[in-house]
Amino acid sequence: MAQRDEDFHEFVQAHFVDLCRTGYLICGDRHRAEDATQESLLRVASKWGRLDNKLAYARRALLNALIDESRRPWRRESPRADHHDVAGANPTTRVDDRDELLRALATLSPRQRACVVLRHYRDLSVTETANALGISEGNVKRATSDGLAALKQHLTPLVHQGS
Repeated sequence: MAQRDEDFHEFVQAHFVDLCRTGYLICGDRHRAEDATQESLLRVASKWGRLDNKLAYARRALLNALIDESRRPWRRESPRADHHDVAGANPTTRVDDRDELLRALATLSPRQRACVVLRHYRDLSVTETANALGISEGNVKRATSDGLAALKQHLTPLVHQGS
């Protein structure tokens, strides 16, 4: 039992931050991403000895936790302001670009967003992404293509405005 606990602890240490980042890119909310990551790690822990690919299972559990949580009725409420400005903050272009990318990702469907993040941020293959999401490789290719096209359409006007 002690070895199992130690192995799980090492797994969490190795993958917690990356799972949180992936969750954040998918949902756009750091707190939701952390909660979903913790939920996914609980699911991994409960099946620890029976899992062949623990990281793939954790990714899928993360996505399922985010989807389950987004279906809750209180999640449909939205704040009045898009974001809160910090007094005296001087955001850099990189922060502005990141924020714009997150807003663009938020316009995608959950499946498109998950496919784009897993394929292009996590650098998973089509097969790995399909396994993580529990969908076919063809659906991954289609959702990724559609998502990238939507992002290009959303972000291209911003590139031309800056020129």
